[in-house]
Amino acid sequence: MKTEIIEEVVRKILAEMEDSKDNKFDYYDYGIFDDMDDAIEASNKAQRELFNMSIEQRGKLVDSMRAAILEPDNLETLSRKAVEETGIGKYEDKILKNKAAAENSPGIEDLTTWAKTGENGITIEEYCPFGVIGSITPTTNPTETIICNSIGMIAGGNSVVFSPHPRAKETSIMLITLLNKALEKVGAPRNLISMVREPSIENTNKMMKNNKIRLLVATGGPGIVNTVLSSGKKAIGAGAGNPPVVVDETADIEKAAKDIVDGSSFDNNVPCIAEKEVFVVREVFDKLILHMQKNGAYLLNDKEIIEKMDKMVSKDDGKPKVDYVGKDAKVILRDLGIDVPSNIKLIIFKANKEHHLVQEEMMMPILPIVCCDNVDKAIDYAYQAEHGNRHTAIMHSKNVDKLTKMAKLLECTIFVKNAPSYAGIGVGGEGFTTFTIAGPTGEGLTSARSFCRKRRCTMIDSFNIR
Repeated sequence: MKTEIIEEVVRKILAEMEDSKDNKFDYYDYGIFDDMDDAIEASNKAQRELFNMSIEQRGKLVDSMRAAILEPDNLETLSRKAVEETGIGKYEDKILKNKAAAENSPGIEDLTTWAKTGENGITIEEYCPFGVIGSITPTTNPTETIICNSIGMIAGGNSVVFSPHPRAKETSIMLITLLNKALEKVGAPRNLISMVREPSIENTNKMMKNNKIRLLVATGGPGIVNTVLSSGKKAIGAGAGNPPVVVDETADIEKAAKDIVDGSSFDNNVPCIAEKEVFVVREVFDKLILHMQKNGAYLLNDKEIIEKMDKMVSKDDGKPKVDYVGKDAKVILRDLGIDVPSNIKLIIFKANKEHHLVQEEMMMPILPIVCCDNVDKAIDYAYQAEHGNRHTAIMHSKNVDKLTKMAKLLECTIFVKNAPSYAGIGVGGEGFTTFTIAGPTGEGLTSARSFCRKRRCTMIDSFNIR
């Protein structure tokens, strides 16, 4: 009996091997490849198969990815793994971000059709896939970016080859394996989502140069975004920001204080939308700081300690030291020789508008606060500190004219009024979620339609039924 079972197993394996002679990608490690060209070739094959599936079938694929991420054990494991591997952020906030990305990233419903009829017939325009997309993802939001991009790109009919940050390698492998397993169960082509086992600059460059990559999407700092925009290919660049906050005398100060602490400390300030510096009208300056302290902010008053902190967390060129990006406020304070209670989640200090930590995006729970004579100066200072990134800005005010002035002056992709910054990406606010926010190239908050080409189809003298 055992011999018969073994023989049957061997026959099945041999049959599968025979079927796969012309397809070296039938045996794969759920989208994880040793060679970038192999990953792209497999992704190209998968995309051609996906292209022949219906929109409704794509919807089922998206649903399978959402369900896989939202399974409680998966959500917890991925969130913990991201923090453990990268050393960045907070596990509890990673859960919220991953959950928001899975639930709120638009799927096939985003792909609306435009139609025009008249005496000359009918014309329609639809969102259609580019093909194989190359997506570069950051160490700060490794899982969230892969989740929202995978949902949007596959909903749009594309396959995607990811090039994650090497410091998020194992987390990315775990997530892509999970998504591919879920997709396979509902009949998706293999390797719709892929990456190389060893991400590197060399592999990223190889991806950008491959002719089968039809669209590049970079989520990260100005260096990688500029590289992608110089590639000669269609590219979407989601770059850095330095989001300012303005608080005027008409604001609900108690609420503003809590909102700013919550937003700036969220995932230890690594989201690109998070509050990075505050400009406050003098009339309410002390009151705001008092209420921020009541909501988990620790006020540094000693100028020598503030200078020591700046040097400790900054490199010689003024950029943030990797060792402190996304670290808990308690860790930073501990290294300054300051012990604080467990409820402390943000470091605040009074600064002038030219202070290095005002002008440089640090991605740490350190928030400088600048006192301003009036709201107009506060808005001007915020404009200067944002450096024309046009990424995100926040204002707490009940003065509609001043809210309008700030929105028009800064021209940011996201402008949040009277709420924490994360309300701007659908966490506690209306609207969908994404962690690829394309300010430099103008797509704004990306969704499925951002990863598609618009194509027109025209028929003459028919289908005009009015």
